[in-house]
Amino acid sequence: MGRIGFFFFALFLFAHVSDSLPNLTSSSSPLFPNQTLTSPNQIFEVGFFAPDNSSRNRYLGVRFKQTYPQAIVWVANRGNPVTDSAARLIVNAGGNLELQDGMRRRVWSTNVSASSPSAAIASLQDDGNLVLRDGSTGQNVWQSGDHSGDTLIAGKWLMFNASNPTAEPFRLNAWKSAADPSPGEFTASFLLQTPPQATIWRNQTTYWRSGPWDKARFTNIPDMDTDYQSSLTLLDDLDQGLVYLSLSPPRNCTYTTFVLSSSGSLELRCWDRTRGWYARWRTPKSQCENYGSCGEFGVCERNDPLVCNCLKGFVPKSEEEWRQGNWSGGCIRRTELLCGKSSVSSNGGDGFLKLSGVNVPDSSEFMRVWDDGECSRQCLNNCSCTAYSFVNGIGCLMWKGKVVDLQVLPFAGQDLYLRLASTELDDEKQQTARLIVILPTILGTLVIAALVLVLGLVMWRKRRVNTTKGGTDNSSVPSKRVTYVPKGYSEEPDESLELPMFDLESIEIATDSFNTDNLLGRGGFGPVYKGKLPDGKVVAIKRLSSSSGQGANEFKNEIMLISKLQHRNLVRLLGCCIDKLEKILVYEYMPKKSLDNYLFDSTKKAELDWPTRFNIIHGVARGLLYLHRDSCLRIIHRDLKVSNILLDEKMNPKISDFGLARIFEGTQDLASTHKVVGTLGYMSPEYLLAGMFSEKSDVFSFGVLVLEIVSGRKTTSFHYEEHHPSLLSYAWRSWEKSWGVDMADETVAESSKPSEVSRCMNVGLLCVQDHASDRPTMASVLSMLSGETSLPRPSKPTYTFQNKAPNPAIYNAQSSSSAEKWSINDLTESIIVEGR
Repeated sequence: MGRIGFFFFALFLFAHVSDSLPNLTSSSSPLFPNQTLTSPNQIFEVGFFAPDNSSRNRYLGVRFKQTYPQAIVWVANRGNPVTDSAARLIVNAGGNLELQDGMRRRVWSTNVSASSPSAAIASLQDDGNLVLRDGSTGQNVWQSGDHSGDTLIAGKWLMFNASNPTAEPFRLNAWKSAADPSPGEFTASFLLQTPPQATIWRNQTTYWRSGPWDKARFTNIPDMDTDYQSSLTLLDDLDQGLVYLSLSPPRNCTYTTFVLSSSGSLELRCWDRTRGWYARWRTPKSQCENYGSCGEFGVCERNDPLVCNCLKGFVPKSEEEWRQGNWSGGCIRRTELLCGKSSVSSNGGDGFLKLSGVNVPDSSEFMRVWDDGECSRQCLNNCSCTAYSFVNGIGCLMWKGKVVDLQVLPFAGQDLYLRLASTELDDEKQQTARLIVILPTILGTLVIAALVLVLGLVMWRKRRVNTTKGGTDNSSVPSKRVTYVPKGYSEEPDESLELPMFDLESIEIATDSFNTDNLLGRGGFGPVYKGKLPDGKVVAIKRLSSSSGQGANEFKNEIMLISKLQHRNLVRLLGCCIDKLEKILVYEYMPKKSLDNYLFDSTKKAELDWPTRFNIIHGVARGLLYLHRDSCLRIIHRDLKVSNILLDEKMNPKISDFGLARIFEGTQDLASTHKVVGTLGYMSPEYLLAGMFSEKSDVFSFGVLVLEIVSGRKTTSFHYEEHHPSLLSYAWRSWEKSWGVDMADETVAESSKPSEVSRCMNVGLLCVQDHASDRPTMASVLSMLSGETSLPRPSKPTYTFQNKAPNPAIYNAQSSSSAEKWSINDLTESIIVEGR
């Protein structure tokens, strides 16, 4: 054969071995080892492969076409490899796909009955599904998606169908090893229960479980990050007995798979061109997550190495095994229950111990009651009920008999109420009582010692001054400071204030007789002026309007609260003035004025680049955390909004305007008021409707604030928009479309980081959850903003609270003239209504 003849032979051979076939039929050529069957858009291909690229064993599988290393998503002959190069895939005379070895012996077949065998067509779809269909009717007679492998790819998967008794639940079946795709010892599926939960088995023994699905996430997986949560959705129709699992690609992933590895871990794997394949999320990650690590009534903490403890009221079943680190035997009750004698623990019956921040134990029973009080009553009246929990998104769960697979979660845990004998509960009360008796004695001793020390220092200083001045020289008097109790206020010592006092004349001089040229802005409680003190110091002077809603109580509130607060993200009060009807506050001057002065001004908002906005969000969060948890008082602001965030010369934020703030008692979680005062669009549902407020009310306002800062749009700007009736609606649709990235203000497009924008949007939506208990604390908010913790997935807001005046048929206004107070420049929008 000449060179030309050899060239054409080689060209023919190459074309033959590298063909990508569109489909297979009974009349087409077989699929050989050097050929592939490709999906229409070249995403997947079917072909022969060797797992370790060196073994003689060959398998027929579906894989991604354009990724490296190769990612196999389904294997036909998992336990029966072919070892020769003459193997082939055909559509046989019976209309079935059939894998044959070199001797034409059947290795694997679809094994279905086809109505039109000669018209059977095999093709690969762009979702990775290998399909065999009847060419005459167009109906699928077989598809690889109905047969378990170790991988799920993007799409909607039917996990089980209880309405069909003969249907087997879909199971993920792990490979035996990375080089052997034959079925291994791990399988994963969903249990047919209410509510559903995912489970991994190891050789028929439970190895791990996800906890029940609460309509948004699996309750026992607190560290599911945003990508994981936005990728997996469980769709259950328990009336029809159907449960679907939907997997969608998270952002920044070209391709996504959900894999049960040969080591027993579930992994969400992502592929992009720069990193290749990598695990975005995996579980279990510690021994504590392995099923029942601490046995019955044992609780596990996520430490390395594993640490187990018995629940209160329980002791190790075997002390010797427990000392040796074998906790599988679990714990037993120290005191038997006395169910039936009394339903009140103080009368000798049983009671409940609250365990916070734990996962949902195994083997719960779902009770169709939708009230936590009724859930508690049903458990207490049922002697076989060991524990109960009322889980948001699920409802009432009860446990009868043992409580197993319990662990303390790092965050996002549940409250579990454990049934104990009254004597066990009394022991806890007695310990608390002993502390109550001891603590006052200790504190009293410390207070007396402190008073003696302070008195000694005062006497020493006085003696030193008299010695220095000869006891008669008063020519140098310190700046005037008085202990001031405003007229008409309570004169109790703890409400007295120590602040610099300014007379009205000095205030008038500082503001040029309240000249409008010095006007900084107007709030619902009066105008704010720029002033200059005799020493040259520039200050902001707030003059309480005689017609404002802030009276003596609000004024007293502000000076009492701010005078005791010191934080870099809170505005500092320098002094006050009271003269006849005048009530005036003197603050540090903030040269950049309020945040809304920039955020909603088309010419100035460009000064707020993304790093500045991100810093402002962090600063406000730190200021709120200080108010809620770290200050000497526990304070709820109640009117957090953009116009109450002031900016210093470096654009650092400071929270201002404490006229509506309330001090909370340390043991209170929720309080009520008969006068709901605040700004529409920022008020939480429970506060607006029922006058109930808490720290979570401020968290809601913070969430709205974050969404405004990210988008550069007012919460009141959606009043006339049909497609987005509220800022929350706009934010949620952006979240569904792009994880919030496209909501960013166009002026920060170049300076923004998509990951930070998305994180802020996620946090903002978590903060505006409808139910207060679903919102995070400010401590959690700061951790999430800093990237220290993973982000839970927010729920869809109901958009009930839009920015318009309340219906007068629902709310009774206090003032007959107007229930609303709208200020110039929209700096304050306050409403006063009666709380229900």
